[in-house]
Amino acid sequence: MDKNSVIFHPIISSIQKMALYETKSKYYLVGSNNTQTRFRVIKIDRMEAKDLVLYDDKVEYTAEEIQNLINMIEAGNRRSGGGGFSKVISTFGIVGFIKFLEGYYVILITKRRRVAVVGHHTIYKIEDTTMVYIPHESVRLLHPDETRYVKMFQNIDLASNFYYSYSYDLSHTLQYNLTSPKRFVPNINLDDHKDIEVNNTDHLSSSIVSGSSNLENPETQHYGVRTQPHKKFVWNMHLLRDALKAELHPDWLLYITHGFVGQSNISVFGRSVYVTLIARRSSRYAGTRFLKRGANFQGDVANEVETEQMVHDAGVSYFSQSRFTSFVQMRGSIPGHWKQEMGKMVAKPAITIDFYDPFAETAGAHFNELLKRYGAPIVILNLVKQSERKKQERLLSDELSSAVKYLNQFLPVEHQIVYKTFDMARKNKGTNANVMRHLADIAKSAVTKVGIFHNKPRYHSQETSTVIGQYKHDFGSLQTGIVRTNCVDCLDRTNTAQFAIGKCVLGYQLCALGVLDSPNLEFDTDCVRMLESLYEDHGDTLALQYGGSQLVHRIKTYRKTAPWTSQGNDIMQTLSRYYSNTFSDSEKQNAINLFLGVFQPEENQPPIWEYTSDYYFHHKPIIFSLKSLTQWWDSGVLKSLPFAYNDLTKACSELIQVHSKRVEMIDSYKDYYRPYELSVLADVFALKLSNSIRDFMPSFTTNYSPFTIRVRPVRRREETPNKSATMKNPSVSGQSSTCSTASSTSSGSDNEESSKDEESSYTNEISSSKESSPEPVTFRSLFPTMKEVYGTELKSPSEADILTYKKYVLMGKRANGSLTSIPFSPVGSTSAMKCLEAPNKDTVYSVTPPTVPQRSIEIYERYIMVGKHGGFEPSKKDMEIYERYATSR
Repeated sequence: MDKNSVIFHPIISSIQKMALYETKSKYYLVGSNNTQTRFRVIKIDRMEAKDLVLYDDKVEYTAEEIQNLINMIEAGNRRSGGGGFSKVISTFGIVGFIKFLEGYYVILITKRRRVAVVGHHTIYKIEDTTMVYIPHESVRLLHPDETRYVKMFQNIDLASNFYYSYSYDLSHTLQYNLTSPKRFVPNINLDDHKDIEVNNTDHLSSSIVSGSSNLENPETQHYGVRTQPHKKFVWNMHLLRDALKAELHPDWLLYITHGFVGQSNISVFGRSVYVTLIARRSSRYAGTRFLKRGANFQGDVANEVETEQMVHDAGVSYFSQSRFTSFVQMRGSIPGHWKQEMGKMVAKPAITIDFYDPFAETAGAHFNELLKRYGAPIVILNLVKQSERKKQERLLSDELSSAVKYLNQFLPVEHQIVYKTFDMARKNKGTNANVMRHLADIAKSAVTKVGIFHNKPRYHSQETSTVIGQYKHDFGSLQTGIVRTNCVDCLDRTNTAQFAIGKCVLGYQLCALGVLDSPNLEFDTDCVRMLESLYEDHGDTLALQYGGSQLVHRIKTYRKTAPWTSQGNDIMQTLSRYYSNTFSDSEKQNAINLFLGVFQPEENQPPIWEYTSDYYFHHKPIIFSLKSLTQWWDSGVLKSLPFAYNDLTKACSELIQVHSKRVEMIDSYKDYYRPYELSVLADVFALKLSNSIRDFMPSFTTNYSPFTIRVRPVRRREETPNKSATMKNPSVSGQSSTCSTASSTSSGSDNEESSKDEESSYTNEISSSKESSPEPVTFRSLFPTMKEVYGTELKSPSEADILTYKKYVLMGKRANGSLTSIPFSPVGSTSAMKCLEAPNKDTVYSVTPPTVPQRSIEIYERYIMVGKHGGFEPSKKDMEIYERYATSR
């Protein structure tokens, strides 16, 4: 069987709606698909005071069978006097199960919202959840600390930027998800961190990307695939441990990520190109700003976020048919053992190194993980200060530089870590500073080294210079390596640098889709302003989650376009961040540790609030290891470079061959469009999506291209004053939401003035080259004529045009039979005017296909073949004509 005739599809969960039923002795969780034709049931024992007893019979019921089962349970409880059978709540999924010092609770999703689509796969944001206590009151064993633990756990606001999907694996990148599985492991142990050796990497080029364009081939084989999630980016893994031990059917399990998801539509003359930004926060060594710095001994760094920028043609949504591109970059604290003490009331606490790591073991563990996930090269962009009177940030830079220098000694030259420093704060000083230009140069150099992922071969007419990445003729291009950006906090400077990288990448992605010929994009175009808005939201969200306030220094701050009135808002955000870090960080850290299972309450242990530090929760005792200090990477990783080890060893836990792509478990088209439901056009997600024309293009313009520089000042959507008031604070803890929202809301009027001042400053910048004094404002200058704006104007029609129109109207009336006799009219006799052929009888239900000459069909087919395979050899007659032309010159 040809490899191109095998297509892998992600398995769609058959449980997307649930209902919780209650009896005295049990909870019954009934799950169904969207059409409510397939059902499954979980029984939860309520008579166990402290243990979780789950029973999944693995049976799939029909609607009639499930109704009979419910009726039987209800009748049985009535006869036994069990207190009846009632429905408790309707839900959309299970977050997990949690236990403190009494019995177990189940956390259920009660409200969701669609925030993005990747092909036909929908990404949901959790809007609301509920916790249900499982044991019955008759067996409940009370504990005095239970209430406090419950309140602490509920400080984790699950409605603040937690995401999931029923069909798309959010914990992995698009490149990994479209990679063909290499091995089958029926029972994957999620607690196992050991990797399988790679002895042969030759098969990568032939099967790195799944899917095929040969959908019409009758021999095409379709497989449903379920892969293992990446534990590092799954935030409810601890809550699912008991469900995994009970061996529930995989459709019950939802793997939830935390971070940011945003999507916008670039409308290129009616062609929709979706730009999606997905940020995944690491669940390892997670915490708040000053309590989580550096890394632990396993190489997990603080504030690690993987950001993926996807761009795809929304006209066709199948992975196997449409063009999808993606680029992955990351941010994370400098891998070392350092901290900033919050004991003194100072805005910038001193940086201290806890202990030095001469053999860079911690940094080696971190970069080994990056090589495993992304391949080589790793490009580090270090943005900390390089010159200070008193060494502070420079201490971290020296630590990172020495670690990279040591680790590079043992890597082959072609796979060595690329280290780049850029003192962003110093370069931003001065009126003529141009930080964005320097960042653009660095971004282009880094992006061309690692490339982008593209699931299709390049267009025949695409310039070779715009194709980057490990290029494969049959399967598109791959990203090999990662761009890692950091400053001290990995917040303000890092977000601006990541935007500069994203802007550079967007040009190459649009070239890959055939939208642009050149990857160069200019600022102040609708396209780039929309991308800037996405990265601003991305940065604000991550800053609130880690630092307790929104971004202080924004992209326009480094572009030197921020108005002076924004300084007041910057001060408020700084104070908000300082207050959050000083007074509420410890409570937020305790809640995160409890949610992620870093700390698990036990009877004979002190409660979490009595610990003065959580250092030993995250830094486990070091186990003596004989691992070499020179071979700091895992065996097998070096063999796979420059490709990612994880791509080469991708395993699937479930592989099902189906007879057709229309089978419900893999039919993403039906799952997305839902033809069995009534759709309201006003509620269609595509129309609610941020659009470059509706939200970013000026109201009065004749050029609809999103790549045109707008010289006319317009207010940006992302700068409207209502945004700060309506934006949901995405902090993971409810406490920081209060302070940061208050600070941003109180400056709403400042934001409005800021927008106006920016408009005026932008106008002055454009007209600064003109020495003449400004023209007086007149009514005519405020309301230009139609001729001045559109190049045409309305005029009264000529007499000849009016006569022609009257003839047309009379002919219409006569043809319809509404006019039996034509009255005398000065337009002259109309009897000589008649229809040359019968009117077309086409309707909205059927259309008569036009007759196309064979010669025209041959010309069109030849045109298509030229686009696919290039030009044809000219005919003999054409060659003779060309030879006569050449000899005559």
